[in-house]
Amino acid sequence: MDTSKNTILVPYDFTEVANNAVQHAIKVAGELDANIHLLHIAKKEEQIAELEEKITKQAKEIKEKWGALPSTSVKEGTIFKTINSVVEELDCMLVVMGTHGMKGLQKLTGSWALKVIVGSKVPYLVVQSAPKRADYQKIVFPIDYKAENKEKLKWIQFMYQFSKPKVYIYASATKEGIIDSRTKANVVFSKKYLEEKGVDYELVLSEGDASFSQETIQFSEKIDADLVLVMTTRDIAFHDYVLGAYEQYIIANSAKMPVLVINPRTDLMKYGYGGFG
Repeated sequence: MDTSKNTILVPYDFTEVANNAVQHAIKVAGELDANIHLLHIAKKEEQIAELEEKITKQAKEIKEKWGALPSTSVKEGTIFKTINSVVEELDCMLVVMGTHGMKGLQKLTGSWALKVIVGSKVPYLVVQSAPKRADYQKIVFPIDYKAENKEKLKWIQFMYQFSKPKVYIYASATKEGIIDSRTKANVVFSKKYLEEKGVDYELVLSEGDASFSQETIQFSEKIDADLVLVMTTRDIAFHDYVLGAYEQYIIANSAKMPVLVINPRTDLMKYGYGGFG
């Protein structure tokens, strides 16, 4: 298999949502000059041959519809381990995964949905609907008190090289417009960083009427954003999976907003994402 170019992995289950994920992958691949690889996970080994034929046919139909011919594979296994195993095998730079929202996440992976993503060395772009536009014009960048917020900035810089989106820094605040001191430090750092990199941005404070995750999605829907960028919580605990973490609410949002989910890692500089220099 040719992996000389960057590879984007799309877990593929032959549903409409999976085809929506393919369209997002084609959109990103066009900007990054990347290959697309469809992965179907089979429950039993004896199903593989039939499914390989089916997914190869599907790849040809994708080429006819959207002009890109993905490579394909079928692996026996589970979503919990197989996706990230193939990420390692193909040295993928990104996973684009379709979901049916909270119901779909529960149906697909139960309370462990987030664990699949947290266990990955690369970001996940989680989508529900087909792309609204040909490029990313508006990106929402939620900021609270967590130190991980700063790590998202290199991804903003990376994406800005291609589609020059407007970035909305959406900061957690109280009803009175007061920002926590740690959040304020992250906002100041982010503003300075984006200004130094020449990124067009706007600072907006949350209204403090609901949870920060709810208000992030409401704001994203209000401005018709193309993407929400979130960082998973470092060392996320078991009870977060069971009770529904902030990230899971964002990922499975009812507005069907695409979400780029990044894990807090410091060893993923291979694709030129750069540091904070």
